[in-house]
Amino acid sequence: MKIGMLSKKTTGMTGLMKEFFENAGHIVTIYTLKNLCINESLFENDFFILKSKKIIYIYAGHYLEKNNIPVIPNPNMIYNHKNRIEAHYLLKKAGLKLPEFYFGMVQTLHDRLKPSDFPLILKPIMGSGSRGVKKITSFDDLKPKNDQPLYLEKFIKGTHYLVYIIDDEICILEKPPLSNEHVDMKEILINDNNEDIREVVIRWKTYYNLLFGHLDIVREYNTNKIYIVDPGSFPEFSNWRCDKNPAPKICNLILKRYEDFKLNNHKI
Repeated sequence: MKIGMLSKKTTGMTGLMKEFFENAGHIVTIYTLKNLCINESLFENDFFILKSKKIIYIYAGHYLEKNNIPVIPNPNMIYNHKNRIEAHYLLKKAGLKLPEFYFGMVQTLHDRLKPSDFPLILKPIMGSGSRGVKKITSFDDLKPKNDQPLYLEKFIKGTHYLVYIIDDEICILEKPPLSNEHVDMKEILINDNNEDIREVVIRWKTYYNLLFGHLDIVREYNTNKIYIVDPGSFPEFSNWRCDKNPAPKICNLILKRYEDFKLNNHKI
């Protein structure tokens, strides 16, 4: 088969997946910003893997789907993970607990927020991971940004976790607050004390029929409740501890999803 990969880079997980597919006899083309042109030339591939959450790759995914070329993961789901408002309602629809948020212009936020609402977390409305994320402790920290509305989320005081999932395998790691997936983390073995975390992740994965992904989770100190603060659709799995290389598992899941698509002839 001819497989296209929409990715901002050719190394890391993308490179490992390319190596796996090519060793299995497939032809792989990686489309980065240097060679991606959204037109009919993309149709030479049997299906595409949407690795990056950058908007140009999501647009490419939409274009391909409209022309009956399968894209894995689904571009709409990738976009909804990236958009904070959409992600909020994805989580809410799945019945998961998440922090209260505020979204508005700076002056409106000044007028509506109370001192007791702080601390808050400022996040880009379109984004993932820790890029552009900042803790806001007072009104003085709220600054206008190019006349754009701000997205603020209630800061949950608790223990922070990154939880990976690949099919039915789960890897729980304790992480520093507001950090990305590449920092050093401590693996937490699944036991009776964190079975509720596993249940939350399985609910998320099952509700949306996800092949893999991650959730950023906080267990609140005072209540022991679990809050989801960020979903991730296609992480690098740089802290995956279940085995040395998760790429073969991910590639096989993608191939199975593509075969199901061909068999059932419906959108992925």
